[in-house]
Amino acid sequence: MDDIREKRKVAGWIINIQSAKMSVFRILDIAGTSMNAQSVRLNATASNLANAESVSSSVETTYKARRPLFSAAWEEAIARNQQQGEPMDPVTGEPYGIGVSLKGIYESEAPAIAEYNPNHPLANAEGYIYRPNINPVEEMADMMSAQRSYQTAVQVADSAKSMLLQTLRLGQN
Repeated sequence: MDDIREKRKVAGWIINIQSAKMSVFRILDIAGTSMNAQSVRLNATASNLANAESVSSSVETTYKARRPLFSAAWEEAIARNQQQGEPMDPVTGEPYGIGVSLKGIYESEAPAIAEYNPNHPLANAEGYIYRPNINPVEEMADMMSAQRSYQTAVQVADSAKSMLLQTLRLGQN
């Protein structure tokens, strides 16, 4: 056994367990960040759809569509690589695996839709009510896209799990 990394001889092969662990578990981490991102996206979409038909008596209190803002998790990936000694791409010097991080949730700046309806209980003094500028068709398309992305991340995690199990089965024969 090496003092730096654990190695095992399995079926005539010397396997560096530490490197195998890092790479497969890193795939699971990255897939997890993707699933988390798509879950946030689905929550924002559900909130937008739930409030698409809401009304208010002023522009200030009208629901505004919410959108998550994501970016590549560069800082986290570089910090993890330095902490755990994971390999970097020799050409670019960047980490091999980069997840996604949530930078925040922003509200749409689209103006509210003013509707003249003096008989509505929430109508203001001029007889207007305000609706959010949310397009349910766009929200449904975004929901389907988030769902597909989530499913893809689950398939990536499932593939990584399968690879890990196949590696563990090497020594059983």
